[in-house]
Amino acid sequence: MRIRFHGAAGEVTGSCHEVEAAGRRLLLDCGLIQGGREDERRNREPFPFDPAKIDAVVLSHAHLDHCGRLPLLVQQGFDGPIWTHRATADLLRVMLEDAARLAEADAERAARRRAQGRGVDEDDLTPLFTLSDVQAVLRLVRGLEYRVATTLFPGLVVTLRDAGHILGSASVELVDTSGPAPKTLVYSGDLGPKGTPILRDAEIPPKADLVLLESTYGDRAHRQQAATVDELGRLFHDAWRDGGNVVIPAFAVGRSQELLYWFARHYDDWGLSRWHIFLDSPMAIRVIEAYDRHTDLFDEEARGVWAGKSHPFRLRNLHLCVDQAQSMAINQIRSGAIIIAGSGMCNGGRVRHHLRHQLPYERNHVLFVGYQAQGTLGRRLVDGAPWVRILGYDITVRAQRHTVGGLSAHADQPALARWYAGIGGRTPVVLVHGEEAPRAALSSLLQREYGAHVASAKRDLVRDL
Repeated sequence: MRIRFHGAAGEVTGSCHEVEAAGRRLLLDCGLIQGGREDERRNREPFPFDPAKIDAVVLSHAHLDHCGRLPLLVQQGFDGPIWTHRATADLLRVMLEDAARLAEADAERAARRRAQGRGVDEDDLTPLFTLSDVQAVLRLVRGLEYRVATTLFPGLVVTLRDAGHILGSASVELVDTSGPAPKTLVYSGDLGPKGTPILRDAEIPPKADLVLLESTYGDRAHRQQAATVDELGRLFHDAWRDGGNVVIPAFAVGRSQELLYWFARHYDDWGLSRWHIFLDSPMAIRVIEAYDRHTDLFDEEARGVWAGKSHPFRLRNLHLCVDQAQSMAINQIRSGAIIIAGSGMCNGGRVRHHLRHQLPYERNHVLFVGYQAQGTLGRRLVDGAPWVRILGYDITVRAQRHTVGGLSAHADQPALARWYAGIGGRTPVVLVHGEEAPRAALSSLLQREYGAHVASAKRDLVRDL
């Protein structure tokens, strides 16, 4: 078995790991590179392999940094099966179709700017991929269940285990039985923290000969959940006192639904009945429908909530905004609005329009509840930028900014270490999906506490097993 690392190697986006085993070539994930404009231009570069020679893809989950280049892979010759959990297959349609619509809309805006005589980069005139490319991907998707060993090809067996990150997220256990002794590769995917709302906790595979382990938060421990809940309550009370609005950039898959779950649980003690709550994300609204189709994957507490009166997606003052006119009307409201909108890192989607209108006023609050990658608008705001450029406008930032780390959908350093230790032995590990400082900290811990042999993935690094 041979592994080559093509993405999420020294960064947290663009997951893509190539595996040669049993005479076949597979990809673990094929994700979009996210960040600033220069980072995102890399998505248009040719793959470092021939897509037509890849036999299959095993997809860990439906976030774009893990699935977003699949349309390009198919566009360039891949026509094998894409294996993933059935809930991920459901969400994949939502994610990729939305990304294609945004790409096509951006290309149309660029064409209008060129027609007005304004400077436009040639790449901006062509969408990265289209809805027809997405349909070609969806025809190749094959759904799997957790904990069911499936033969992909003779001598190659895959088992998915719940990763507790988002609905349908999986760790991948890949076993090559074609040689004199079986070899097991475990890819963590993105692991969720213990006690994530709605979802079950991450499972630990029973054994491995090599582990590819995410390291997004490899250098820190998250706040306790109870402290985070208390902080959110204070923030909403303070925001009401200040007489403004609250903008929450949130990922359409996972974070938006979890926020509404917490809103339902703390509706009275957070004083939420006095607010108008807007979920301004057509994609997140479609994801809600997917959640309702997969309640069998929920933890016991969430199943009880869904069966009761406080259903988080049916709060009496929750407004689901689908069309553009509804979205635009929100920005006429000067106070009393909680606006949950995508994208989670503020680099696209409707949240940019809300930030443009809300950032100049001190009475407003912006609440960051997820990871902000280097180069993104969200990262600049979190880092305290006094002004930002949004949709061609220079915006002075006077709104109050808050980062609430305890809501992360990624496991922290202690949880990553516990998951690794649960596999048993001193399994060699390669750290992926993390920036340099978190990877270095996690590497040091695993070596010190468990005697692990740890390597950090680099682009085009080759590892034999």
